[in-house]
Amino acid sequence: MPGPAAEPVISDPLAAVPGPIGGDLLAGLDGVGGRRVVDPEAVLADLQADPEAFSPLGGRPILVVDAASPAAIKVGERGRRLPCVCVAVAEDLRWVPDGVTTAGFDILLTDEPGAPRPWVTAPDGVDAAVAALAAAVAANPFAATALMQLLRVSTGIDVRDAVVAESFAYSALQAGPEFAGWLAGRRARHSARAAGGATDPTAPATATGAAPAVLVERDGAVLTVILNRPRVHNAVSISLRDGLVAAFGLAAADSELAEIRLAGTGPSFSSGGDLTEFGTMLDPVGAHAVRTTRSIPLGLLATGLPVTAYVHGLCIGAGAELPAFCGRVVAAPDASFRLPEVAMGLVPGAGGTASIPRRIGPQRAAYLILSGLPLDAGLALAWGLVDEIAPRAGMPGAGR
Repeated sequence: MPGPAAEPVISDPLAAVPGPIGGDLLAGLDGVGGRRVVDPEAVLADLQADPEAFSPLGGRPILVVDAASPAAIKVGERGRRLPCVCVAVAEDLRWVPDGVTTAGFDILLTDEPGAPRPWVTAPDGVDAAVAALAAAVAANPFAATALMQLLRVSTGIDVRDAVVAESFAYSALQAGPEFAGWLAGRRARHSARAAGGATDPTAPATATGAAPAVLVERDGAVLTVILNRPRVHNAVSISLRDGLVAAFGLAAADSELAEIRLAGTGPSFSSGGDLTEFGTMLDPVGAHAVRTTRSIPLGLLATGLPVTAYVHGLCIGAGAELPAFCGRVVAAPDASFRLPEVAMGLVPGAGGTASIPRRIGPQRAAYLILSGLPLDAGLALAWGLVDEIAPRAGMPGAGR
């Protein structure tokens, strides 16, 4: 299945029950003397004493150092091979040595407004950002570490190979304790809701004669593909996935097509993977086979055609990952992008670790995915996740 998203309509996956391991780790994420930001020299000394100190198994799955220290470059060079999240922070970029940005840090944070790529300007300050990242890592250390290891290699290989690599990591995490903890918590909440007589707002419509999950329309040499599950914010179900794969297959076989337009009906482009179908795959190995055989992003790339994505409202999980594969992304002013997968004990599963870094860079992609924070249309434009902001009224699928 594609990467997960917020439960359509009412729920927030960032409020998900933490993984079963992370709760005891948070205290161990502090640096020397309780400081979260550690002197790089101290880190190098720790690594000399114990090469496995920084890892989920070693109890320190996140490493945060002062980027202004000359030793930060050595830490970054070591960090790109460490099984942990490596972060460098700087209050003032003028004091950061040359080479820090390319040393190998997963995330670069600063207080400086409007910082250039690959730096991320911490919205509420570096201290708050570091605390939030540390909490995210503590909740799901295996998923957080797998995410960084995946991003370190994804931009250096062919984008299609990066999609396959992501699927391997996703399947491994599906079999892990963090996703099992999230899934058990979700099932418990739904059982409690059902016992109280409440209905499941994410349940798919069961009416006969339901509209197709994907609409395909042709106008001359232009093929318009529209996600059509507006009741659940175009959550990516098996039927929607198969509809997109079929549409892209038709486009790949049609030599007269010149362009594809991708859009969605209803209040949102897509809230991501349909959570009602989570946990229904027989095993992670079979899930990997399905993801790489009936792959939406691989199908889109196989068309070889220019694709423009028109997005609006919620663009969560797969709803943010898929448009990033397109040559052009046009966003409505209300578009909001969010990647909540790590909070579920997973990594993105619809190609996000392949597509998003190629648009905004691996460090900003790492921050966006690990933090799970929303990115509004304006910042998405500034970062390059979208190419244009335009009124929703002029987009395909508007008014349906």
